[in-house]
Amino acid sequence: MAARSLRIGLIPGDGIGREVIPAGRRILEALPSSLGIKFSFTNLDAGFETFKKEGIALPERTVEALESECDGAVFGAVSSPTVKTEGYSSPIVALRKRLSLYANVRPVKTISSSQNPIDLVIVRENTEDLYVKEEKTFTAPDGSKVAEAIKRISEKASFDIAAMAGDIALRRQRVRDAGAAGGSIHSTPVVTITHKSNVLSQTDGLFRETARRALGDKKYKSVRVEEQIVDSMVYKLFRQPASYDVIVAPNLYGDILSDGAAALVGSLGLVPSANVGKGFVIGEPCHGSAPDIEGLGIANPIATIRSVALMLEFQGQEEAAARIYRAVDGNLEEGRLLTPDMGGKASTEEVVEDVCRRL
Repeated sequence: MAARSLRIGLIPGDGIGREVIPAGRRILEALPSSLGIKFSFTNLDAGFETFKKEGIALPERTVEALESECDGAVFGAVSSPTVKTEGYSSPIVALRKRLSLYANVRPVKTISSSQNPIDLVIVRENTEDLYVKEEKTFTAPDGSKVAEAIKRISEKASFDIAAMAGDIALRRQRVRDAGAAGGSIHSTPVVTITHKSNVLSQTDGLFRETARRALGDKKYKSVRVEEQIVDSMVYKLFRQPASYDVIVAPNLYGDILSDGAAALVGSLGLVPSANVGKGFVIGEPCHGSAPDIEGLGIANPIATIRSVALMLEFQGQEEAAARIYRAVDGNLEEGRLLTPDMGGKASTEEVVEDVCRRL
């Protein structure tokens, strides 16, 4: 059988993104040839540094290359200006809109030997909610300033993200049934719909109702559907994380829950994500650009490596993804080569070399 060729766009962005994205490329290049995948790469620009050089954070050439040349991509990190900067907007948010990447998928998982095992996925709607960034500031009759922001929830986006969550729950159950989950803590697929419809009856009410309708399809008859008000969800996520399998939420809640859940496994440097649409996927580590450690060679590459695997998973390359997950788990289980954010002393390079060796 002829090898499948995949062209991957590499978008380092800012800060440590320029250190961890090359690590992701090395992992792809280290995959065994027996898997039948050949990789080629396109280096692309985006981020605040690009904005400072070119006056735009997401050049049109980057979007065109992703649309016409690439089968998927990996995005590093973005530095955001600390003060209002005319003309600047987040390139990753723009990419999600331009490429219709409507789902952000973030697995949060401990190693199998953990005393407090966690194995959950947060599925976050990626295109709307408060992140439509439609804001305005005006002056009230008393002369004080008032700022307003639009929270937009649509039936279509809510249906699509809930269906994505249902599909992920079913796939995770198939893996568990095959005995390949390494001692999973879940015995049945569960999707928890997170919202605040008790207060936001129209916006979150529409999300809740539509998500329930999507997951009511007979395709998901084996999936148990639960609900959780978002503030209660935060409490229970930290107190009882093992209770959750797949969590689906609107954009803002999903963003907050994802970063909070990362604390449960020790570091943002471990947590991957994927921006997924119907025809494209961008892997993206959950950490930021970390300017305080930029250039020191100690950035944790694990989140990027796992994001690369997640990208492959959504491209149908599940065996290749599994190889990477196992190699990463081996590194973490042994615990000999960990970066400083994990309490170790290893460099980025040492961790990458160890994972490559395990591949």
